[in-house]
Amino acid sequence: MSCIRANSLDEAIVKLSGEGRRIADRKPVSGGDINRAWRLELSDGTALFMKSNTVGRLPFFQAEVLGLEALRGAGTIGVPEPLALGTDARQGISFLLMEYLEPAPRSKAYWETFGRELALLHRAGCASLVPGGRFGFAADNFIGATPQRNSPRESWPVFFRDCRLLPQIELAGDALDRRTRGQLDRLLERLEDLLPEPDFPSLLHGDLWSGNAVCGPDGKAWILDPAAYVGSFEADLAMTELFGGFPAAFYGAYREVTHFGGDYADRRDLYNLYHLLNHLNLFGGSYLYAVQRIAGRYA
Repeated sequence: MSCIRANSLDEAIVKLSGEGRRIADRKPVSGGDINRAWRLELSDGTALFMKSNTVGRLPFFQAEVLGLEALRGAGTIGVPEPLALGTDARQGISFLLMEYLEPAPRSKAYWETFGRELALLHRAGCASLVPGGRFGFAADNFIGATPQRNSPRESWPVFFRDCRLLPQIELAGDALDRRTRGQLDRLLERLEDLLPEPDFPSLLHGDLWSGNAVCGPDGKAWILDPAAYVGSFEADLAMTELFGGFPAAFYGAYREVTHFGGDYADRRDLYNLYHLLNHLNLFGGSYLYAVQRIAGRYA
């Protein structure tokens, strides 16, 4: 089912569930620092998940729907279904209604299954998602609250330079001292020597840390809140390691589908420089040292 567009929350509920249905209960759900989140229970007992924000934030939800639909289309890993989105002028909100994932215990093979299914996602066909190039996406989207450029490119290092590192460096502006900016400029010049072209383009989640993977009702990992695009699978793997990493069983199972060798570790911090620059731009100077350390290493 394609995601419904609606001009109010009440209209969305009726389009999804039929005349006479209404929201009987609404409970806040914790997690995330951009949107408010809710568990809605309808008068017929159906549970829905809702994100809401100001009316002007509708483009965030439109971009999220495109990412969720692309990931679901691969058919390899659990991804919640986006059901309806729109604005509600009376309530002063934009909203996204999604499938609600009932909590369940993790299966015994949770991490192994997660690793294999992510590797299969990265191997799924994705050429149709990037009109006019090998890397990028059909539309720009967001990484957290920051606009994320997805203009198609034929070369992965060129895409990573033009659409990932360079916009974040420009956004950082005066937060970067002259020495760090010089190191980053030299890094950009060397990027085609530092990053190889991948053997195959991969559909990426784009923001894959532990907070964006949850246990679904089947006991397996479901991924959500994507910043999806087509790139090198190494970029998703690197993000999983940025804030502590997943258990070894995850990476071992991933390797059963797609091998990644020791040279990946030489590039991991370079991929994560993108996310650290974004955190610098969103949250301030506590991330500057990590940016400087990586810039100095690769410059």
